[in-house]
Amino acid sequence: MTDPRPKRFYKIAAAERLGDGWTVALDGRTIKTPERAALAFPTRGLAEVIAAEWDAQEEHIDLLNLHLTRLANVAIDRTPDARDGMADELARFCETDLICHIAEEPEELIALEEGHWAPVRDWAADTLGVILVTTEGVRATPQPDASLEAARDYALSLDDFRLTGVVYAAALYGSALLAMAVCEGVLPAEEAFEMSKLDEAWQASRWGEDEEAAAATEAKREEARAIGRWFRGLAG
Repeated sequence: MTDPRPKRFYKIAAAERLGDGWTVALDGRTIKTPERAALAFPTRGLAEVIAAEWDAQEEHIDLLNLHLTRLANVAIDRTPDARDGMADELARFCETDLICHIAEEPEELIALEEGHWAPVRDWAADTLGVILVTTEGVRATPQPDASLEAARDYALSLDDFRLTGVVYAAALYGSALLAMAVCEGVLPAEEAFEMSKLDEAWQASRWGEDEEAAAATEAKREEARAIGRWFRGLAG
């Protein structure tokens, strides 16, 4: 059966200077976004991790594994015209933030969640002014308008690349607070992912985990590793 994926057509993927920024070149030819814009990055670090992503491709190019290239395409082609909507999206994640929904029982799980989640809520409140109310289980609770506005203001303070990353991370974690902590370097992206899976991990440790669920979790874990590389790359 013929592999539908495109064949690797280049030998070397490398970070290169592009004006005041950086790009990725494949055998010396720079990459374009789907909208035919230059794939230009603000830091050498981000260009290097995206070049590594392309360099890791084998005989065929697995487009689904080019996590950071896809994020960069969004940051360049879409985010500049969608900043207000993305800020609203981050605020909506605050309204149902995972780490504000504490288990109703047992006490062991409650203590586990709060031991990990409460410090993140406290950090967001003290540092960003995003003060969120906790609730039990899946029941909804209104969040303060001032906190939702603080989350929007935070989102709009970010450049296009960081804004793209924080909204992506919020969807991955189900938590705006975890995403903001990762963006600010307070938490590693991989640790934040494990914190978002505390309940599932606790359940699996007692009742086991089926192979399909484990595979889905591992795929998401790889996305968390990628978002970690994204923010580390943006740091330099």
